[in-house]
Amino acid sequence: MKPFIRQTLERHRLRLHELDALLSAIDVVEDMDRFRRLTREHADAQGIADAYSRFLQREADLAEANRLAADPDPEMAAMGADEVTAAQADMAELDQQLQLLLLPKDPDDDRPAFLEIRAGTGGDESALFAGDLARMYTRYADTVGMRVELISESPAELGGYKEVVFRIVGHGAYGKLRFESGGHRVQRVPVTETQGRIHTSACTVAVMPEPDEAQAIQLNPAELRIDTFRASGAGGQHINKTDSAVRVTHLPTGITAECQDGRSQHSNKAKALQVLQARLQEKDRSERAAKDAALRKGLIGSGDRSDRIRTYNFPQGRLTDHRINLTLYKLLQVMEGDLGDVVHALQVARGAELLAELESLMA
Repeated sequence: MKPFIRQTLERHRLRLHELDALLSAIDVVEDMDRFRRLTREHADAQGIADAYSRFLQREADLAEANRLAADPDPEMAAMGADEVTAAQADMAELDQQLQLLLLPKDPDDDRPAFLEIRAGTGGDESALFAGDLARMYTRYADTVGMRVELISESPAELGGYKEVVFRIVGHGAYGKLRFESGGHRVQRVPVTETQGRIHTSACTVAVMPEPDEAQAIQLNPAELRIDTFRASGAGGQHINKTDSAVRVTHLPTGITAECQDGRSQHSNKAKALQVLQARLQEKDRSERAAKDAALRKGLIGSGDRSDRIRTYNFPQGRLTDHRINLTLYKLLQVMEGDLGDVVHALQVARGAELLAELESLMA
Protein backbone atom coordinates (compact mmCIF):
# COMPACT_ATOMS: atom_id res chain seq x y z
CA MET A 1 0.00 0.00 0.00
CA LYS A 2 1.31 3.45 -0.94
CA PRO A 3 2.25 5.73 1.99
CA PHE A 4 -0.15 8.36 0.60
CA ILE A 5 -3.05 5.89 0.82
CA ARG A 6 -2.11 4.82 4.35
CA GLN A 7 -1.89 8.45 5.54
CA THR A 8 -5.30 9.19 4.04
CA LEU A 9 -6.82 6.15 5.74
CA GLU A 10 -5.40 7.17 9.10
CA ARG A 11 -7.04 10.58 8.67
CA HIS A 12 -10.36 8.85 8.01
CA ARG A 13 -10.02 6.90 11.27
CA LEU A 14 -9.48 10.15 13.16
CA ARG A 15 -12.47 11.73 11.40
CA LEU A 16 -14.63 8.78 12.43
CA HIS A 17 -13.86 9.49 16.10
CA GLU A 18 -14.74 13.17 15.55
CA LEU A 19 -18.05 12.17 13.94
CA ASP A 20 -18.88 9.85 16.86
CA ALA A 21 -18.55 12.82 19.20
CA LEU A 22 -20.44 15.23 16.93
CA LEU A 23 -23.41 12.89 16.48
CA SER A 24 -23.92 12.73 20.23
CA ALA A 25 -23.86 16.52 20.64
CA ILE A 26 -27.21 18.13 21.51
CA ASP A 27 -26.91 20.98 18.99
CA VAL A 28 -26.29 18.49 16.15
CA VAL A 29 -29.18 16.22 17.14
CA GLU A 30 -31.54 19.21 17.13
CA ASP A 31 -30.43 20.29 13.62
CA MET A 32 -31.90 17.54 11.40
CA ASP A 33 -30.24 18.67 8.16
CA ARG A 34 -26.81 18.68 9.78
CA PHE A 35 -27.55 15.43 11.60
CA ARG A 36 -28.49 13.66 8.32
CA ARG A 37 -25.40 15.02 6.55
CA LEU A 38 -23.08 13.88 9.34
CA THR A 39 -24.84 10.50 9.54
CA ARG A 40 -24.15 9.89 5.84
CA GLU A 41 -20.52 10.95 6.31
CA HIS A 42 -20.27 8.64 9.34
CA ALA A 43 -21.57 5.68 7.32
CA ASP A 44 -18.96 6.30 4.61
CA ALA A 45 -16.16 6.76 7.17
CA GLN A 46 -17.24 3.60 9.04
CA GLY A 47 -17.11 1.56 5.83
CA ILE A 48 -13.59 2.80 5.11
CA ALA A 49 -12.44 2.23 8.71
CA ASP A 50 -13.81 -1.34 8.74
CA ALA A 51 -12.06 -2.23 5.48
CA TYR A 52 -8.82 -0.65 6.72
CA SER A 53 -9.03 -2.66 9.96
CA ARG A 54 -9.36 -5.86 7.90
CA PHE A 55 -6.31 -4.81 5.87
CA LEU A 56 -4.25 -4.16 9.01
CA GLN A 57 -5.28 -7.54 10.42
CA ARG A 58 -4.20 -9.35 7.25
CA GLU A 59 -0.98 -7.32 7.27
CA ALA A 60 -0.26 -8.65 10.78
CA ASP A 61 -1.22 -12.15 9.61
CA LEU A 62 1.28 -11.82 6.74
CA ALA A 63 4.09 -10.90 9.13
CA GLU A 64 3.31 -13.96 11.25
CA ALA A 65 3.04 -16.17 8.14
CA ASN A 66 6.47 -14.99 6.92
CA ARG A 67 7.92 -15.94 10.32
CA LEU A 68 6.26 -19.36 10.07
CA ALA A 69 7.49 -19.85 6.49
CA ALA A 70 11.07 -19.49 7.74
CA ASP A 71 10.61 -22.31 10.30
CA PRO A 72 13.12 -25.17 9.90
CA ASP A 73 10.28 -27.69 10.13
CA PRO A 74 9.20 -28.38 6.49
CA GLU A 75 5.54 -28.86 7.44
CA MET A 76 5.40 -25.61 9.39
CA ALA A 77 7.20 -23.79 6.58
CA ALA A 78 4.70 -25.14 4.04
CA MET A 79 1.78 -23.97 6.18
CA GLY A 80 3.41 -20.56 6.47
CA ALA A 81 3.95 -20.33 2.69
CA ASP A 82 0.27 -21.12 2.05
CA GLU A 83 -0.79 -18.44 4.53
CA VAL A 84 1.59 -15.92 2.93
CA THR A 85 -0.09 -16.47 -0.43
CA ALA A 86 -3.59 -16.17 1.04
CA ALA A 87 -2.75 -13.04 3.05
CA GLN A 88 -1.11 -11.32 0.07
CA ALA A 89 -4.15 -12.04 -2.11
CA ASP A 90 -6.53 -10.68 0.55
CA MET A 91 -4.40 -7.57 1.05
CA ALA A 92 -4.29 -6.85 -2.69
CA GLU A 93 -8.08 -7.13 -2.88
CA LEU A 94 -8.59 -4.93 0.19
CA ASP A 95 -6.07 -2.39 -1.14
CA GLN A 96 -8.07 -2.06 -4.36
CA GLN A 97 -11.34 -1.85 -2.42
CA LEU A 98 -9.94 0.88 -0.17
CA GLN A 99 -8.72 2.90 -3.14
CA LEU A 100 -12.23 2.89 -4.57
CA LEU A 101 -13.73 3.84 -1.19
CA LEU A 102 -11.35 6.81 -0.91
CA LEU A 103 -12.37 8.35 -4.22
CA PRO A 104 -14.24 11.64 -4.13
CA LYS A 105 -17.94 10.89 -4.59
CA ASP A 106 -19.49 12.30 -7.76
CA PRO A 107 -22.86 13.70 -6.66
CA ASP A 108 -24.41 12.40 -9.89
CA ASP A 109 -23.32 8.78 -9.43
CA ASP A 110 -26.43 7.77 -7.47
CA ARG A 111 -28.83 9.55 -9.81
CA PRO A 112 -31.00 7.85 -12.45
CA ALA A 113 -29.45 7.88 -15.93
CA PHE A 114 -30.69 8.45 -19.45
CA LEU A 115 -29.13 5.90 -21.82
CA GLU A 116 -29.27 6.79 -25.51
CA ILE A 117 -28.20 4.42 -28.29
CA ARG A 118 -27.96 5.54 -31.93
CA ALA A 119 -27.19 3.47 -35.01
CA GLY A 120 -24.18 4.80 -36.91
CA THR A 121 -22.20 3.54 -39.88
CA GLY A 122 -23.29 0.18 -41.21
CA GLY A 123 -26.92 0.66 -42.22
CA ASP A 124 -29.25 -2.20 -41.25
CA GLU A 125 -26.46 -4.04 -39.41
CA SER A 126 -25.79 -0.98 -37.26
CA ALA A 127 -29.49 -0.80 -36.32
CA LEU A 128 -29.48 -4.49 -35.39
CA PHE A 129 -26.38 -3.91 -33.25
CA ALA A 130 -28.15 -1.00 -31.55
CA GLY A 131 -30.89 -3.46 -30.66
CA ASP A 132 -28.30 -5.89 -29.29
CA LEU A 133 -26.76 -3.14 -27.13
CA ALA A 134 -30.20 -2.16 -25.86
CA ARG A 135 -30.83 -5.77 -24.85
CA MET A 136 -27.37 -6.02 -23.22
CA TYR A 137 -27.91 -2.93 -21.07
CA THR A 138 -31.46 -3.92 -20.19
CA ARG A 139 -30.34 -7.34 -19.00
CA TYR A 140 -27.40 -5.90 -17.09
CA ALA A 141 -29.70 -3.44 -15.33
CA ASP A 142 -31.98 -6.31 -14.37
CA THR A 143 -29.09 -8.35 -12.89
CA VAL A 144 -28.02 -5.46 -10.62
CA GLY A 145 -31.55 -4.58 -9.53
CA MET A 146 -32.11 -1.48 -11.66
CA ARG A 147 -35.34 -0.62 -13.47
CA VAL A 148 -35.46 0.32 -17.16
CA GLU A 149 -38.08 2.68 -18.61
CA LEU A 150 -38.42 3.20 -22.35
CA ILE A 151 -38.54 6.93 -23.16
CA SER A 152 -38.54 6.90 -26.96
CA GLU A 153 -37.67 4.58 -29.81
CA SER A 154 -37.25 4.73 -33.56
CA PRO A 155 -37.35 1.09 -34.78
CA ALA A 156 -35.53 0.07 -37.95
CA GLU A 157 -37.23 -1.85 -40.75
CA LEU A 158 -35.21 -5.07 -40.34
CA GLY A 159 -35.11 -4.94 -36.54
CA GLY A 160 -33.16 -3.06 -33.93
CA TYR A 161 -33.23 0.70 -33.61
CA LYS A 162 -32.24 3.80 -35.45
CA GLU A 163 -32.35 5.42 -32.01
CA VAL A 164 -33.63 4.44 -28.58
CA VAL A 165 -33.60 6.23 -25.22
CA PHE A 166 -34.05 4.54 -21.84
CA ARG A 167 -34.25 5.87 -18.29
CA ILE A 168 -32.31 3.66 -15.86
CA VAL A 169 -33.39 3.88 -12.21
CA GLY A 170 -31.64 2.23 -9.28
CA HIS A 171 -28.80 2.55 -6.78
CA GLY A 172 -25.74 3.99 -8.52
CA ALA A 173 -27.34 3.92 -11.98
CA TYR A 174 -25.28 6.71 -13.50
CA GLY A 175 -22.14 5.69 -11.62
CA LYS A 176 -22.30 2.17 -13.07
CA LEU A 177 -23.03 3.21 -16.66
CA ARG A 178 -21.26 6.56 -17.04
CA PHE A 179 -18.24 5.09 -18.83
CA GLU A 180 -20.38 3.52 -21.56
CA SER A 181 -20.56 6.82 -23.47
CA GLY A 182 -18.73 6.76 -26.80
CA GLY A 183 -18.43 4.76 -30.00
CA HIS A 184 -19.12 1.01 -29.95
CA ARG A 185 -17.87 -1.00 -32.94
CA VAL A 186 -19.02 -4.48 -33.94
CA GLN A 187 -17.27 -6.97 -36.23
CA ARG A 188 -19.37 -9.91 -37.38
CA VAL A 189 -21.09 -11.55 -40.36
CA PRO A 190 -24.44 -9.75 -40.79
CA VAL A 191 -27.61 -11.76 -41.24
CA THR A 192 -28.01 -10.01 -44.60
CA GLU A 193 -24.56 -11.15 -45.81
CA THR A 194 -24.84 -14.06 -48.25
CA GLN A 195 -21.11 -14.72 -48.76
CA GLY A 196 -20.05 -14.96 -45.12
CA ARG A 197 -17.90 -11.83 -45.08
CA ILE A 198 -17.21 -10.03 -41.82
CA HIS A 199 -18.52 -6.47 -41.74
CA THR A 200 -17.74 -3.63 -39.36
CA SER A 201 -20.45 -1.26 -38.17
CA ALA A 202 -20.87 1.08 -35.26
CA CYS A 203 -23.27 2.68 -32.79
CA THR A 204 -22.88 5.58 -30.41
CA VAL A 205 -23.96 5.48 -26.78
CA ALA A 206 -24.54 8.48 -24.53
CA VAL A 207 -25.18 8.17 -20.80
CA MET A 208 -26.43 11.28 -18.98
CA PRO A 209 -27.42 11.74 -15.34
CA GLU A 210 -31.00 12.80 -14.77
CA PRO A 211 -30.69 16.41 -13.56
CA ASP A 212 -31.42 17.24 -9.95
CA GLU A 213 -34.49 19.45 -9.99
CA ALA A 214 -32.76 21.96 -7.72
CA GLN A 215 -29.72 22.19 -10.01
CA ALA A 216 -31.20 21.53 -13.44
CA ILE A 217 -30.74 24.01 -16.24
CA GLN A 218 -33.75 26.30 -16.29
CA LEU A 219 -35.58 26.22 -19.61
CA ASN A 220 -37.08 29.38 -21.05
CA PRO A 221 -40.49 28.50 -22.56
CA ALA A 222 -39.93 31.15 -25.26
CA GLU A 223 -36.90 29.14 -26.45
CA LEU A 224 -38.82 25.87 -26.81
CA ARG A 225 -40.83 24.44 -29.68
CA ILE A 226 -43.17 21.64 -28.67
CA ASP A 227 -44.59 19.29 -31.33
CA THR A 228 -46.97 16.37 -30.86
CA PHE A 229 -47.12 13.37 -33.15
CA ARG A 230 -48.32 9.81 -33.33
CA ALA A 231 -45.96 7.33 -31.70
CA SER A 232 -44.15 4.97 -34.05
CA GLY A 233 -43.31 2.18 -31.61
CA ALA A 234 -45.29 -0.66 -30.12
CA GLY A 235 -47.83 0.20 -27.49
CA GLY A 236 -51.22 -1.11 -28.42
CA GLN A 237 -54.17 0.53 -30.12
CA HIS A 238 -54.25 3.63 -27.94
CA ILE A 239 -50.71 4.75 -28.63
CA ASN A 240 -51.17 4.43 -32.39
CA LYS A 241 -54.46 6.35 -32.59
CA THR A 242 -53.61 9.49 -30.61
CA ASP A 243 -50.98 12.18 -31.02
CA SER A 244 -49.65 11.55 -27.52
CA ALA A 245 -45.94 11.54 -28.39
CA VAL A 246 -44.11 14.81 -27.72
CA ARG A 247 -40.98 16.31 -29.23
CA VAL A 248 -39.34 19.34 -27.60
CA THR A 249 -36.76 21.43 -29.48
CA HIS A 250 -34.42 23.89 -27.75
CA LEU A 251 -34.25 26.60 -30.40
CA PRO A 252 -30.93 28.25 -29.42
CA THR A 253 -28.99 24.96 -29.70
CA GLY A 254 -31.22 22.85 -31.93
CA ILE A 255 -31.08 20.03 -29.37
CA THR A 256 -34.25 17.92 -29.33
CA ALA A 257 -35.78 15.32 -27.04
CA GLU A 258 -38.91 13.27 -27.39
CA CYS A 259 -40.99 10.82 -25.42
CA GLN A 260 -43.63 8.47 -26.79
CA ASP A 261 -43.85 5.75 -24.20
CA GLY A 262 -46.64 7.10 -21.99
CA ARG A 263 -50.33 7.23 -22.79
CA SER A 264 -50.63 10.82 -21.62
CA GLN A 265 -49.35 13.76 -23.65
CA HIS A 266 -48.75 15.55 -20.34
CA SER A 267 -46.48 12.81 -18.93
CA ASN A 268 -44.64 12.47 -22.26
CA LYS A 269 -43.96 16.22 -22.29
CA ALA A 270 -42.61 16.10 -18.72
CA LYS A 271 -40.25 13.22 -19.58
CA ALA A 272 -39.13 14.89 -22.83
CA LEU A 273 -38.28 18.06 -20.90
CA GLN A 274 -36.22 15.97 -18.44
CA VAL A 275 -34.27 14.40 -21.31
CA LEU A 276 -33.75 17.82 -22.89
CA GLN A 277 -32.37 19.20 -19.62
CA ALA A 278 -30.04 16.21 -19.36
CA ARG A 279 -28.78 16.75 -22.92
CA LEU A 280 -28.17 20.44 -22.35
CA GLN A 281 -26.37 19.64 -19.10
CA GLU A 282 -24.30 17.01 -20.92
CA LYS A 283 -23.42 19.56 -23.62
CA ASP A 284 -22.02 21.87 -20.94
CA ARG A 285 -20.14 19.00 -19.32
CA SER A 286 -18.66 17.88 -22.67
CA GLU A 287 -17.45 21.38 -23.43
CA ARG A 288 -15.75 21.59 -20.04
CA ALA A 289 -14.22 18.12 -20.55
CA ALA A 290 -12.87 19.19 -23.94
CA LYS A 291 -11.12 22.14 -22.31
CA ASP A 292 -9.69 19.88 -19.61
CA ALA A 293 -8.56 17.38 -22.24
CA ALA A 294 -6.49 20.09 -23.90
CA LEU A 295 -4.44 20.15 -20.68
CA ARG A 296 -4.66 16.48 -19.68
CA LYS A 297 -6.04 13.50 -21.58
CA GLY A 298 -7.50 11.06 -19.09
CA LEU A 299 -7.27 7.31 -19.55
CA ILE A 300 -11.03 6.89 -19.66
CA GLY A 301 -11.49 9.79 -22.08
CA SER A 302 -14.09 12.50 -22.21
CA GLY A 303 -17.10 10.31 -23.00
CA ASP A 304 -17.54 12.11 -26.29
CA ARG A 305 -19.51 10.29 -28.97
CA SER A 306 -16.55 10.48 -31.34
CA ASP A 307 -14.35 8.45 -28.97
CA ARG A 308 -14.18 4.82 -30.14
CA ILE A 309 -14.22 3.05 -26.82
CA ARG A 310 -14.98 -0.62 -27.48
CA THR A 311 -14.95 -3.35 -30.12
CA TYR A 312 -17.20 -6.42 -30.11
CA ASN A 313 -15.55 -9.09 -32.29
CA PHE A 314 -18.02 -11.96 -32.74
CA PRO A 315 -15.86 -14.36 -34.85
CA GLN A 316 -13.27 -14.41 -32.05
CA GLY A 317 -15.78 -14.07 -29.18
CA ARG A 318 -13.73 -11.10 -28.00
CA LEU A 319 -14.59 -7.80 -26.34
CA THR A 320 -11.91 -5.10 -26.21
CA ASP A 321 -12.16 -1.84 -24.31
CA HIS A 322 -9.53 0.35 -25.96
CA ARG A 323 -9.30 2.90 -23.12
CA ILE A 324 -7.88 0.50 -20.55
CA ASN A 325 -6.57 -2.28 -22.83
CA LEU A 326 -9.11 -4.71 -21.41
CA THR A 327 -9.76 -7.86 -23.45
CA LEU A 328 -12.34 -10.47 -22.45
CA TYR A 329 -13.09 -13.69 -24.34
CA LYS A 330 -16.66 -13.94 -23.08
CA LEU A 331 -18.50 -11.84 -25.64
CA LEU A 332 -21.69 -13.91 -25.72
CA GLN A 333 -22.04 -13.68 -21.94
CA VAL A 334 -21.47 -9.91 -22.07
CA MET A 335 -24.13 -9.51 -24.74
CA GLU A 336 -26.50 -11.36 -22.38
CA GLY A 337 -25.94 -8.69 -19.75
CA ASP A 338 -22.82 -9.99 -17.96
CA LEU A 339 -21.22 -6.55 -17.97
CA GLY A 340 -20.00 -6.52 -14.38
CA ASP A 341 -16.31 -7.22 -15.13
CA VAL A 342 -16.21 -4.38 -17.67
CA VAL A 343 -17.96 -1.90 -15.37
CA HIS A 344 -15.68 -2.80 -12.45
CA ALA A 345 -12.48 -2.55 -14.53
CA LEU A 346 -13.46 0.92 -15.76
CA GLN A 347 -14.29 2.09 -12.25
CA VAL A 348 -10.93 0.81 -10.98
CA ALA A 349 -9.07 2.53 -13.83
CA ARG A 350 -10.85 5.81 -13.18
CA GLY A 351 -10.13 5.40 -9.49
CA ALA A 352 -6.41 5.03 -10.19
CA GLU A 353 -6.52 8.25 -12.22
CA LEU A 354 -8.26 10.19 -9.48
CA LEU A 355 -5.93 8.86 -6.77
CA ALA A 356 -2.91 9.83 -8.86
CA GLU A 357 -4.34 13.35 -9.16
CA LEU A 358 -4.97 13.55 -5.41
CA GLU A 359 -1.45 12.28 -4.66
CA SER A 360 0.11 14.88 -6.95
CA LEU A 361 -1.90 17.66 -5.30
CA MET A 362 -0.81 16.58 -1.82
CA ALA A 363 2.83 15.97 -2.76
